[in-house]
Amino acid sequence: MSIVVVGSVALDSVETPAGSVEAALGGSAVYFATAASFFQTVVRLVGVVGDDFDQVHVDFLRDRGVDLTGLERVAGGKTFHWKGHYLQDLNVAQTLATELNVFGDFQPKLPETYRDSDYLFLANIHPTLQLQVLRQMHAPRLKVCDTMNLWIETTRQELLQTIREIDVLILNDGEARQLTGESNLIRAAHAILALGPSRVVVKKGEHGAFTLTQDSFFAAPAYPLEQIVDPTGAGDTFAGGFMGYIVSAQDLSEQSFRKAILYGTVLASFNVQDFSLNRQRHLTYPEIEERFEKLAESMRI
Repeated sequence: MSIVVVGSVALDSVETPAGSVEAALGGSAVYFATAASFFQTVVRLVGVVGDDFDQVHVDFLRDRGVDLTGLERVAGGKTFHWKGHYLQDLNVAQTLATELNVFGDFQPKLPETYRDSDYLFLANIHPTLQLQVLRQMHAPRLKVCDTMNLWIETTRQELLQTIREIDVLILNDGEARQLTGESNLIRAAHAILALGPSRVVVKKGEHGAFTLTQDSFFAAPAYPLEQIVDPTGAGDTFAGGFMGYIVSAQDLSEQSFRKAILYGTVLASFNVQDFSLNRQRHLTYPEIEERFEKLAESMRI
């Protein structure tokens, strides 16, 4: 079984209280694909880069088993670059520069071999582009979407159209409140269900995450960490772990989605322990399972 992910491929320059990196591998599609690849699933990536995207990054993704047929390289172009820093509050990034470069003209084109994939993740890109991708897919079994405050504020109607056509919406607590105007997160989640999806996943950073349908509710804490180095990409890593497990299990039951929340939480907990994807470069599946069992055990009474 395979997952198509459409999103940004980037070079990030990040500073946190723990240090800094320059032009490190990043982007929503990259974080998602790397996390999902730990579950022995075929991850098919759609994105765009420029000439400055080093071959070492391509090799890393291929070594993870990611299908890069849909990665477009623009001759003479520069890759999307984000520069930001985190102060003491690691939940909030301050953007210092956003250089869209080739990503500014990105028009996702799905290779024919991608279109019959069973699972689709629409990472944080313009809602119109998300709709274009949906139109190119044949009949995915599960369609999952992410978004951000910018699209809620500036392209609300396009975003609402996308939300009507997906199965699961993943967003953080601030975005859920902004989208619905509800301060209470449970009311906000139910309001989102009324927009079309059958399930909502709300991320709450260091306070964990919950998932809700019309008939079910499940909440999980964050994995306890004493130090966070770099939270960049944590949300996309969560989504990659979440969907990676769902695809590997081939099970869309409530129990499966609950386990997926835990796996997403675990993958995100590893990601924030180093800059860029450095922790995931030497992460092993037994480490993931060990942390999953610890988190699951902490929830048992």
